[in-house]
Amino acid sequence: MAGLPCKLTAQLAFKAGGDVFHHLLANRPKHLSNVSPGKIQGCDLHQGEFGKNGSIIQWSYTLDGKQQIAKEMIQDINLEKKQISFKMVEGDLMELHKNMIITMHVETKGGVDFVTWTIEYELHSEENPHPLSFLNFLIEFTKDVETHIFG
Repeated sequence: MAGLPCKLTAQLAFKAGGDVFHHLLANRPKHLSNVSPGKIQGCDLHQGEFGKNGSIIQWSYTLDGKQQIAKEMIQDINLEKKQISFKMVEGDLMELHKNMIITMHVETKGGVDFVTWTIEYELHSEENPHPLSFLNFLIEFTKDVETHIFG
C-alpha cells in the first residue's frame, strides 16, 4: 500500500448555497476561523493572494484534539465548476502521507447543492493510517459552515 495512490471521498448536501461555501474557501479563508473556531484557529497567507492559483496559505487547526498545521498551495480554482484544489506542501499530515491533494467541489443536482471533498494521497508506510479522521474533520467543518450561513 505504501507508495500507491489512494483516494477518499465524501459528499454531503449543503442547504446554505454551495456558491457561498466555494467563495468563502477560495477567497475569504481567513473568515473560516470565525465560522468554525473549534476546528480552525487561523489561515495565513504566505505567498501570493487569496483566491489565486499558486498562492500558499497555512492553516492552523485542531484534529483529534491536537493542534496541527497545514501549509498548502492553491493548485486550481475553477469558479465555473465551483472547485478548488489544494496541494499540501508542509504540515502534520505530511508526516504520514505524501503527495496529498485536497479538492472541494460544489455541484447542483435536482436543485440541491452538494459539497464533495476528495483527498488523494500516498502513505509513507503501510502501517500509517489513512486520513479518515481528516476526512471526517472536513465533513464536520462543512456542517459548521452550513450552520453559520443558514442559521
